[in-house]
Amino acid sequence: MNLHEWFHKGVTPDTYIEAMEQHKENLLSIYDQFMVPEEDLSFFNPLRSEQLRAIVITEDWCGDAMLNVPIYLRIAEAGGIETRFLKRDENLELMDQYLTNGKSRSIPKIIVINKNGGEIFNWGPRAPKLQAFIDKSLASLPPNDAGDFKEKQQEMFQFVSKAYRDNKEFHSFVYQDIKKHLLNND
Repeated sequence: MNLHEWFHKGVTPDTYIEAMEQHKENLLSIYDQFMVPEEDLSFFNPLRSEQLRAIVITEDWCGDAMLNVPIYLRIAEAGGIETRFLKRDENLELMDQYLTNGKSRSIPKIIVINKNGGEIFNWGPRAPKLQAFIDKSLASLPPNDAGDFKEKQQEMFQFVSKAYRDNKEFHSFVYQDIKKHLLNND
């Protein structure tokens, strides 16, 4: 399938969010908190005439998606980017074309395409400044074979989810990085 066909296979943001079973409240909280800065609206307005579309490969259990998707949706609204969602685990043929570091099925992946279905750019799973935060959090975990590894890993996941939901600076990192990709491909 080409990207145009993948786009049409996807579901709308509303359909995706309605069906969420995990992280829905946090995703909606971030969506409600985050707005594209007023001074940036003039940047996004010209995108409307380009008829850009996007495919978001994701799963609702993913903490990175919980943070990135609502911020991306605000950008999509500002730029008139029609968006469709595909679940990663049900669409591995597409996911495997967008592996992180050539080996990891990390999500979300946002694939922006032009009106003819040609890829403009893809983004994800996280902004570089957030990658540093995750790397530091992972480094604090005990070894995988430690008796308390699972417990400490769960604590870390809860800490990261709360930080993603509440830390406005993290929201800005995501926004600035996606915006930079749009600027570089305009």
